[in-house]
Amino acid sequence: MSVRLKLTLSYAGFLMLAGALLLAVVWVFLLRYVPDGAIRALGPSVPNRSDLLRAFGPRAAAMFAFLLVFGLMGGWILAGRMLTPLTRITDATRMAANGSLSHRIRLQGRRDEFRELADAFDTMLARLEAHVAEQRRFAANASHELRTPLAIAQTLLDVARNDLNRDTGELLDRLHAVNTRAIGLTEALLLLSRADQRSFTRYHVDLSLIAEEATETLLPLAEKRGLTIETSGDMTPTIGSDALLLQMTTNLVHNAIVHNLPERGTVWVTTCVHPKTVVLTVENTGEKLAPHLVSTLVEPFQRGTKRIRTDHAGVGLGLAIVRSIIRAHDGTLTLTPRPAGGLRVTVQLPATPPHTGR
Repeated sequence: MSVRLKLTLSYAGFLMLAGALLLAVVWVFLLRYVPDGAIRALGPSVPNRSDLLRAFGPRAAAMFAFLLVFGLMGGWILAGRMLTPLTRITDATRMAANGSLSHRIRLQGRRDEFRELADAFDTMLARLEAHVAEQRRFAANASHELRTPLAIAQTLLDVARNDLNRDTGELLDRLHAVNTRAIGLTEALLLLSRADQRSFTRYHVDLSLIAEEATETLLPLAEKRGLTIETSGDMTPTIGSDALLLQMTTNLVHNAIVHNLPERGTVWVTTCVHPKTVVLTVENTGEKLAPHLVSTLVEPFQRGTKRIRTDHAGVGLGLAIVRSIIRAHDGTLTLTPRPAGGLRVTVQLPATPPHTGR
């Protein structure tokens, strides 16, 4: 039985039940409150209560038949009108199942349960469409990035095959560099996938200690480039994966070092705690950045204004990994260009609840 038929039978059944109660009340009223003299006054054809029942019964049966037909017809029409929004939602679901994610229900009318369901479904479709588009761009970019080192390696091998007198030491060094870059890209893709799947164990960690560890690890790179790193802040307790949060902080500090002034640049790493969140801020000096450019830096394989290939340029997944790690920890990432040049990156994560012990 369809929902429309069930609703129709429910409407008709309720209407007949209401009619039966009404007729029962009328009959009880006639039997209890109408005296025999009043019954005889109704006419010679109704001399007593039994004759009244025989006269009342056919008319009651006719009324029941009318209520049944009226309830079925009216219930069918009303059920159809009530289920019209559900039909539109079902059609949109089938279109989405067939791959059409651009369709929207856009249900009009008053805000009722169907309207809320349709709006929630439209919101889900919009997010799903954006996610699929992002995944397609990511797959295309990943394929391009992985194809590049493989093509270079193939070219080097072809050259070596055709030129047997070529120095094999130089060839091996270049192949090693290309292979190292391909391995780094593969590991970054695996890390990004791991963060997206949230397949990690959460522990109590101090984000300030993680920031200090990342800063100490990258301090030689900063000194080599003539940069200064300044760290400050309080204890910032949160819950998450120590390894992923260290990777997140390392990526942010590494980007701040690499994308900085050629010399005498500065990187600021600060942590602070609020009632419900802990905040990590990484700032750096550098060139002035346009706001529209900053909004694209978290996309995979984006390296700022130019796709620069240097010894420390990375594979273009640094901020994409950072964003995925932050999302997996239910946090937020904010990128803001500094007025004097450079970038300010703010990470907000949930603070550790005040009572976490058993």
